[in-house]
Amino acid sequence: MKSYTQKNAPIYEALEEFRARRVVPFDVPGHKRGRGNPELVELLGQKCVGLDVNSMKPLDNLCHPVSVIRAAEELAAEAFGAAHAFLMVGGTTSSVQAMILSVCGRNDKIILPRNVHRSVINAMILCGAHPVYVNPEVDERLGIPLGMRMEQVDKAIRENPDARAVLVNNPTYYGICSNLPEIVKLAHAHGMKVLADEAHGTHLYFGENLPISAMAAGADLAAVSMHKSGGSLTQSSLLLAGPSMSEGHIRQMINLTQTTSGSYLLMASLDISRRNLALRGREDFARVVDLAEYARKEINEIGGYDAYSRELINGDSVFDFDVTKLSIYTYGIGLAGIEVYDLLRDEYDIQTEFGDLGNLLAYVSIGDRKQEIERLVGALAEVKRRFQKKGTWMQVPEYLSPHVVVTPRDAFYALKESLPIAETKGRVCSEFVMCYPPGIPILAPGEEITEDILKYIEYAREKGCSLTGSEDPDVQRLNVVNENTLDWM
Repeated sequence: MKSYTQKNAPIYEALEEFRARRVVPFDVPGHKRGRGNPELVELLGQKCVGLDVNSMKPLDNLCHPVSVIRAAEELAAEAFGAAHAFLMVGGTTSSVQAMILSVCGRNDKIILPRNVHRSVINAMILCGAHPVYVNPEVDERLGIPLGMRMEQVDKAIRENPDARAVLVNNPTYYGICSNLPEIVKLAHAHGMKVLADEAHGTHLYFGENLPISAMAAGADLAAVSMHKSGGSLTQSSLLLAGPSMSEGHIRQMINLTQTTSGSYLLMASLDISRRNLALRGREDFARVVDLAEYARKEINEIGGYDAYSRELINGDSVFDFDVTKLSIYTYGIGLAGIEVYDLLRDEYDIQTEFGDLGNLLAYVSIGDRKQEIERLVGALAEVKRRFQKKGTWMQVPEYLSPHVVVTPRDAFYALKESLPIAETKGRVCSEFVMCYPPGIPILAPGEEITEDILKYIEYAREKGCSLTGSEDPDVQRLNVVNENTLDWM
C-alpha cells in the first residue's frame, strides 16, 4: 500500500484521480454522476454529485478496507492517538452502538450515567445488556446533571463485579467532564472496559488546556462526532479503539448495523477534516477557546444570564469543564432556555444548538468568527430588554432519577398497550420520551413512570420543548408494558 503522511487525504485523492479518468458508470448510484437528476446537480453542484460513487477496487470498500480507506483510518488513528480508527457514516449513533455491541452481549451489565444519549439505550436494546445506572448529582441552580462521582463509580463496580464495561460522557452536552483517568484506572483494575461517548469531544484531541481525551486517558473505545466540532459533513463520525481491543472484532460489530453502501462524500469529508485538524487543529481550537471566552465575558456583563465555566469545577462530579461549550443559564431573566432558543431563531435569525428548561447552548467551533459572536451577544441583550419576565416558575431539574424495572430490550419487545399519558403513573414504559435536542431520555424502555416524570413532561411541553421518541408524535399517549407480561420477565 502507498505510503501516506498527515498531509495526505487518501480517499479524497483517490476520488480526484477517479474523477479525472471520466469512467463510464454502469453501476449505482442511478443518477449516473448527476445526469439523471439535474435538480440534484443544481442543489449540490456537479463536482459534489460526480463524487457520489459506489465502492469499487480503486476506491476500496468500507466493510473490508484494504487500500485508501484503510490508509485513511490508519492516519486517523495516528492523529487521535488511538491504536485503531474506523470511519463511520451512520453518525455517532452508529459509533456508540458498535462500541457497546463490541463489549456487551445479552444480560451483560454495563455501568453508565443515566444522562446518556438515546443511542446508548438503543444499543442496549439491540444487544440485551442490563444497565447499572450511576445517578449523577444535579446542580440545583442550573438544573443540569453533572458527572459521575468516583465514590459512586467505585460503589457500582464493587456491587457489580461481573459488569463488562463502564461508559462515560466526555464531555456532556453542557461541557461537564468526569474524572476519566481515575475511572479508567478503577475499571481496568476490576477487568472492565471503559467506553467514552465523545460526541462533543473531537477538539479535546487537538486543543491545549482542555479536558483530557478518552484515548489519552487510556479508555478502550471512544465514539467521536467529527461533524460536530471537527468540521466534517453531518452524519460522519469516528470510532476509536485502544490497544486492548481487537480490530477485527470491532469491524464485525460495525458491519452488523452500518450500511454496505458507504457514502464517499462522508468518508472524504472525514479524511479532509482529519488532515485539517492534524495540521492546524491546535491553532484553530485555540481561536475557538478565545471566541467562547470572549462571548462568555460579554454575555455575563449583560446581567441576568450566567454563561458558566470552570468555576463549576469541584474535583469530582465536575472534574473538568470544556470551555468551548457556551452554556448559558437563562433563569435570571425569567425565561426558560427553550424560550430564549425560540426567540433567537424567530426574532433574530440566530440558530443555537438547543434550549432546555433552564439553559441554552450556543455551539462555538472552527467555522465561527467574532462578528457572529457579537451578533449573538447583541441579540441576547435585546431578548433581555424586550422579553424578560418578573417572578419565578416551578423549577424542575433536567435530570430525574430512573427506576429500572426490566432491561430496555425486554421492555421494548414486550407485549404492550397504549394509554393516555395521564393514566400511565406506576406503569413500566416501553418506549422513549425525550426533549430533542439534546436527546437525553426523560423516560426509556424498562423504567417506571412516576408522578415527577409526568409533571416534567407536561412542564416541558408548556415551555415549548420538542418532545420526541414516542409512537404517538404528540406524546398524548404512551406505550407501557402489559402488566401480565411482567410476571415472566
